[in-house]
Amino acid sequence: MTLDRLTAEFETFHGELKSFLLRMTASVQDAEDLVQETYIKAHSKIDTFRGESSLKTWVFSIASNLARDLLRSKKRWPENVTDICKDAALGNQQFFQEAMRIRQTSPQGNFEIKEHIAFCFTCVSKSLPLEGHLVLLLKEIYDFKVKEISQILQMSEAMVKYHLHVSRSKIIEIFDHRCSLINKQGICYQCTELNGIFNPRQNAQEELIEIEMAREAENRSKEELFNLRMKILQELDPFESGAAELQLHHLEHNRQVMENYLEENS
Repeated sequence: MTLDRLTAEFETFHGELKSFLLRMTASVQDAEDLVQETYIKAHSKIDTFRGESSLKTWVFSIASNLARDLLRSKKRWPENVTDICKDAALGNQQFFQEAMRIRQTSPQGNFEIKEHIAFCFTCVSKSLPLEGHLVLLLKEIYDFKVKEISQILQMSEAMVKYHLHVSRSKIIEIFDHRCSLINKQGICYQCTELNGIFNPRQNAQEELIEIEMAREAENRSKEELFNLRMKILQELDPFESGAAELQLHHLEHNRQVMENYLEENS
């Protein structure tokens, strides 16, 4: 493996790697720093790559270990993260002023409910145990096979399957209870509320009808709805979409709120 080939192949999955690290850390700065650290480490260790896996799998292994090192000492977020951050936002004029500026001036300032579904998953999934979070993202969003995840995380395939089962079940349970898009008894209406703020002339129901998960919720099992949610995440690049700047601004707000909340409640 030459350094030129490493650089060329790295570029082919650079976007996936960056979005994976964003969804692990919920921090643009951490994601960008970890991508850079991953490339530097891959560059310095290229002689150890034996081709026993794809280069992409090898690089994701480096990135996953770096993410583990960064996150291992940090507390996981609570399941009700969106409630906590919503309450904090209500008293934060600066947050809304900047959000409206982005909405009005940025080419990546749209508000789309589909984008917010992905954003919400990023926040809520940080309540999972670290290993389960890694496994869930790698399998359900980035489409690595169990054998590849075993190589990436240096754990047995049996443990990968265990973490996957537990994480899927937990996320399905959380969203079944919380998300009003997929369950009329759900307690969270943030998608439609924010749509009303940023798109006051748009009927939220017209937006929802375009989302298969919301349109067919009554006819789908919980597992099928989970798969539809994952499909949305698979199709979205949180750095490149038409809503990227607005959603990343919102994510940074939530990250700061969570850091303060966890410190105050430690």
